Amino acid sequence: MRATSRGRRRLGVGLSLSMAAILVMTVAAPAGAATVGASWRAKIGSAGINGTATIQAYTTGSGSLALKLAGMRPATYLPVTLSKGTCAAVGSTLLTFPAIRTTSTGVAVRTSSLTVAQVAKINAATAGTGKIAIRVGRSSTGGVKCGVFTLVYVPIGIVVPSSWIPGESARFQAALKASGYGAQILFSRDSATEKANVEALIGRGIKVLILAPQDGAAATAAADEARAAGVSVIANDRMILNTVAVDYAVTFDKLAVGAAQAAYLIERAGATKGNNLYLYAGNPVDDNTFGFFEGAWEKLQPRIADGTFVIRNSSLAVALQGNPTLTSDQQDRVIAQITTNWDVNTARYLAQSNLMAAAPADKGTVFILAPNDATARAIAGVFSGDSAVTNAYVTGQDADRASIQAIIDGRQGMTVFKDPRVRVRDAVAAAVAFLKGGTPVANTTYKNGATDVPALTSPIVTVTRDNVQAALIDSGYYRAGDFTGTWPGKP
Repeated sequence: MRATSRGRRRLGVGLSLSMAAILVMTVAAPAGAATVGASWRAKIGSAGINGTATIQAYTTGSGSLALKLAGMRPATYLPVTLSKGTCAAVGSTLLTFPAIRTTSTGVAVRTSSLTVAQVAKINAATAGTGKIAIRVGRSSTGGVKCGVFTLVYVPIGIVVPSSWIPGESARFQAALKASGYGAQILFSRDSATEKANVEALIGRGIKVLILAPQDGAAATAAADEARAAGVSVIANDRMILNTVAVDYAVTFDKLAVGAAQAAYLIERAGATKGNNLYLYAGNPVDDNTFGFFEGAWEKLQPRIADGTFVIRNSSLAVALQGNPTLTSDQQDRVIAQITTNWDVNTARYLAQSNLMAAAPADKGTVFILAPNDATARAIAGVFSGDSAVTNAYVTGQDADRASIQAIIDGRQGMTVFKDPRVRVRDAVAAAVAFLKGGTPVANTTYKNGATDVPALTSPIVTVTRDNVQAALIDSGYYRAGDFTGTWPGKP
């Protein structure tokens, strides 16, 4: 795998503690001893005056409930139940245990085994933001003493941007199902909350961090902190830059993404010459942006040089159009002129500015390199609103539902599908390998500015109206009922 002109291969695309935290605790039965996959603890009574309860879920699927009671009615049998909800907001009963008998001093200690089915119930009740509470005693035994469980240990921590790919937590839950290990997902709105999230997860005892950084360079400090705590770090989709603290990366080949977008435009242009080409890019703080643009540029440049395409919206790109490859500095300057910041409003405003400056001859049939689906729809909307634009071929990536509908309707030409289910499965498999003391499977390495990071890349698929059925519906990613209209192969 060759390095990019920026000296490293960049990862594919592409959120505080304020954040809703999502606990993903799944149970299954891998071979081996009973390793703790997650642990919760409750303080019973006011500030724990009546003791503690600890739930441990093992990777074998079973678990345990340890009770240490104090200050209870002496020599009394006390009923023990777990219920959904909190002490103030009691939900339905989850599990009922045999009564526990206190000593003559009002204390009691007991550890009860939990079956796979019981741990599964706890797992389901604590999924997402779900809470469970323990209740000991009843009114006739001196009153009910209650405590709400909080997570105290989980081996895998996952941090992703809050504005990221829909369904990410559900995909992780599905991928973790066979592993038996627990994970907690925290969403970060910016680099500061991202770092706070990582620190919170380190405090909960994680052994592996799966991090999709907001900003690859800004995430360096969080990765370094994790490494210092003995945590293995996996870069998820986006690379964490300029640190040796990255142990592994899961991604898609971003150069291939850009090349696929360019290939679509070249195919649509055919043998014609003088076609109007409009270039757009992602966010310069996202290392992926450069890989996508580099892959597209190296595919498009020969067809720009031979007159197939004429760049209409970037004077810097025009000045460099004779260069088959661009240096890091050249990429920086071009992308700064055509960046959308992965933001639809920025993309819309830039497209409007481009069209206002364009001569009538620069319109007509246009070929638009849009970096992802959200910006593609925004840009396409602007171009379709200009009466001088008669036809537009628009690229994208991510296979957003709205863009698939746009492709079916003819408002967007293509998207690049990077199946997030594959990426998530790869991330979880790598985490489990680290937890078991092994080495994850890699098929390449990426330079992150400080080290060569072992990585696993997954295939990409170019999706047009012709293969929506095979690529997205037959694969189970979407249902036919998610879309209106017709397309080849529709049931």
